[in-house]
Amino acid sequence: MSMRIDVITLFPEMLDTLRDHGVSRIALERGAASLSCYNPRDFTDDAYRSVDDRPYGGGPGMVMLPGPLDRCIDALREQNDGPLIYLSPQGETLDQGLAAELAALPAIGLLCGRYEGVDERIVSTRVDREISIGDYVLAGGELAAMVLIECMLRLLPGVLGNADSAAQDSFSHGLLDHPHYTRPENYRGMAVPPVLLGGNHAEIARWRLKQALARTRARRPDLLARRPFDELEQELLKALDLEQNDE
Repeated sequence: MSMRIDVITLFPEMLDTLRDHGVSRIALERGAASLSCYNPRDFTDDAYRSVDDRPYGGGPGMVMLPGPLDRCIDALREQNDGPLIYLSPQGETLDQGLAAELAALPAIGLLCGRYEGVDERIVSTRVDREISIGDYVLAGGELAAMVLIECMLRLLPGVLGNADSAAQDSFSHGLLDHPHYTRPENYRGMAVPPVLLGGNHAEIARWRLKQALARTRARRPDLLARRPFDELEQELLKALDLEQNDE
C-alpha cells in the first residue's frame, strides 16, 4: 500500500528536492509513497492572487488569509482523508516515535505556513494536529515538512536497502546510535575497536549496546531518565560506572 502525502505550500518547487535526491527519491520512485502539492495562490479570488494581509490588532508581519487556505484544504480533502498537520513552533515536537506513528498512516496532509503564520480560524477548524521540529523559528513550514516527510519515508517497507537500518537508528530504541567504522582498519593512527574485527556477533552486539548507552548518557541523559532498562542494559550501565570510577 502506498502512502499518500499532500502538502499545502506557497513554494511547491521546494519539495522537488525530495523527488530528486536520496531516500525520499527512492521511496517515491518505488511507489512506496506519493507526493503532491497544493498552492493557496491557485485558490485566491482577486487579481493579485493575495494570500496574506496585515494582522488585526497591529504588529509586524503578515498573516495568511483564511479564504484561500480554506478552499485549498477543500481541494486536498477531495483526494486525501488523512489528518491535516500544521508545521508550527507551537506544535508537539517531532521524534522518532511520532515519525513511526505517522508513517503507519495511509494518507497525511501537511500545511506549511509563511509570514507570521496562519489565521487561527483555519488552525482551530481545519487542522487536526500541530507538529514542530524544534524550538526555533523558520521562515516557513516547507523545510519542517521536508524533515517530517523524509523521517516517514525512510520507515516505509522496502525503501531502505537493509530493513534493519531504520530499526538500528538513533532514537529507535530510546538511545543514540553506537559508533560506526569502515575501512581502512587503521586510519591516521586510529584503529578500529578489536571487538568489531573478531566476528563474534554476540560480543559485537553487546559492545554496540554499551557504546549506545555511554553515548546517550553523555550527550542526552534526558533520554535515559524516561527509559526502562532490561537486565543486560542495567549490567552494562554498572560496568560503565565502574570504568568511570577507575578513571
